[in-house]
Amino acid sequence: MKQPSKFRSAEKKQVAVFIASMLLSLSSIAATQPSANSDAEQVLRGEYLTRAGNCMGCHTTRGGKPYAGGRELVTPFGKFVTPNITPDNETGIGHWSEEDFWQALHYGKGRDGSYLYPVFPYTEYTKVTRQDADAIFAYLRSLTPVAQTNPPHKITSPYDNQFLLFLWRTWYFKEGVYEPDDSKSEEWNRGNYLVQGLGHCNACHTPRNVWGASQDDKLAGGEIMGTYWYAPSLISHREAGMGEWPVDEIAKLLSTGVTGHAVTSGPMATIVRQSLQYLSKDDMRAVAVYLQSLGEKRGEEAPRKIPPMPERVSRYLALGEPVYIKHCQECHGESGEGVPGVYPPLAGNRSVTMTSPLNTIRSVLYGGFSPATAGNPRPYGMPPFQHIIRDHEIAWVVSYIRNAWGNFGSLVSPEDVDSSRGNEF
Repeated sequence: MKQPSKFRSAEKKQVAVFIASMLLSLSSIAATQPSANSDAEQVLRGEYLTRAGNCMGCHTTRGGKPYAGGRELVTPFGKFVTPNITPDNETGIGHWSEEDFWQALHYGKGRDGSYLYPVFPYTEYTKVTRQDADAIFAYLRSLTPVAQTNPPHKITSPYDNQFLLFLWRTWYFKEGVYEPDDSKSEEWNRGNYLVQGLGHCNACHTPRNVWGASQDDKLAGGEIMGTYWYAPSLISHREAGMGEWPVDEIAKLLSTGVTGHAVTSGPMATIVRQSLQYLSKDDMRAVAVYLQSLGEKRGEEAPRKIPPMPERVSRYLALGEPVYIKHCQECHGESGEGVPGVYPPLAGNRSVTMTSPLNTIRSVLYGGFSPATAGNPRPYGMPPFQHIIRDHEIAWVVSYIRNAWGNFGSLVSPEDVDSSRGNEF
């Protein structure tokens, strides 16, 4: 028996409504899916960029929760304490917006508009693009909030004055996103962006004036403020310039911390372990290409002439030889040749003969390891000697290795050894 037409019409309407509802739901799911994927990709990109900038290095205290701050940074202007940048509403950046974060990174201003001290390297971070800044913020917002109130800065007067900070910014700070050099390759520009911007290499590898401002952006080397370490020049072939290195060799050193004839140590080893080893192969190669372009070639200057050694200097250096034989020769060799990939050579080692003996002194005092990385998972290390040999013996042996086997460097005194002590990095 056939149903009346009015009932068949009602059924058709119900089916049509159901199908329309299903299609609307499917289209809604399809519309929201790309957004969810986009958000996840943004966070992943932000995590990568946060590692590239080594944000955890400063915003995590020893044994503390990641990104919760509390690390003390000692400078001639006072003691600064890094803030909590987890998304906690009360003690972190939970109430921050993308614009607030951009204002801090690009303009060096806090959420309340106050000027930030350049111990936070906004002088370099200003070169970071808005897109990258937003990605970093998205990652930080994805972290588990940590409720941690950190102590305030202890800034020495009169440097705690915002007006003086305003004057400092007027003289030394120039905001602006990185502008590519059209005369250079895309790879070179990427390396420049990472080194001069997100990587903020200038924060360590440039000399600073009495006001703590970088004197140039040429990575000419300088003492790292508050750490008692020297960041060598990335230009001079007498220090850490890589103008004559193959690009692949530079990339290997920065990603693993060790090559056949070079080892990173001190703060640089920490940077490799915490940050640089996680760069993509393309980004690491770009950094290597850029650094190679900065380095001098040996042919650009006259060969160094080593003057005759005065008798009193010879006698002083002779004091260091038995100390070397007793404590150093077993690993570094009779002629300072070292063991490739295991113990670094001392003969011809630029880090030993640099103008500043600071890093060599601290290595003898405190020992050290090359970084543990994916490419160098079980690094060999050097034990500390400060509890075994006295300051004058350290001065003797450092002076000896800086002038043995064809090396040529200044002499080191016991006073130099004593003054090089400070907070371990």
